[in-house]
Amino acid sequence: MSTLSPSAKLDELMGREQRKTPSWIGDAIYGVNDGLGAIFGIIAGVAGYTGNNHTILVSGFFGALASTLSMAAGAWLATRSENELLDKAFHEAKRDIEQNRAREVQILSLIYETRGFEPHEAKEIAERISKDDDLFLKTMAQEKHGIHEASRGNPWGAALSGGLSTFIGGVVPLLPFFFMQGLAAIVTAAAISLAAHFVVGALKSLVTVRSWWSSGIEMTFAGVIVGVVSYLLGLAGSHVV
Repeated sequence: MSTLSPSAKLDELMGREQRKTPSWIGDAIYGVNDGLGAIFGIIAGVAGYTGNNHTILVSGFFGALASTLSMAAGAWLATRSENELLDKAFHEAKRDIEQNRAREVQILSLIYETRGFEPHEAKEIAERISKDDDLFLKTMAQEKHGIHEASRGNPWGAALSGGLSTFIGGVVPLLPFFFMQGLAAIVTAAAISLAAHFVVGALKSLVTVRSWWSSGIEMTFAGVIVGVVSYLLGLAGSHVV
């Protein structure tokens, strides 16, 4: 017979569910998606403007570097902001409890009533919870403010995951230009990029309810639009200048 407390059992069961698709996988997929789409668009546009292999490679590389830094900084700031909002919600919940504990117990009781409990059941549950200060605070933060301690993220982990995955996605369209020249490099880069678009789109099905083939085709179609439009704009620019 298990000797785990109800709280420990819940954490264990929730942990098993969360391990099915770790949160960093979703962040990495979207990072690769952003890097791949942005750099494919850059090299397609530059390729339309000039056939110079060195120019395309340098433009794409610094574009990938800029996207990496931007994504890493954005992920860090976003996670920090979410954590600060979480801290604010906990602070407000704690302040409300300290100022009028009875009122917060009544609010919690009414919340449970709206979820189908009988008034006496809701009141009993709320009063039991209120006897444990830490549990009462966490419960009010979740029920009243809609936040949970488990939603706290790691800013540095988010920055590393987002930045690294973006760089990987950005490097993919550049690979042919390290070994090939001219039209052959451009065509190969387009083929590799579109294939990568399909793979990334298919992988997105791990964090969405879409089928892998539908998500992959959609992503590939988006890549085609980005590549064609960017190339045509670059080509038009080469005739203007």
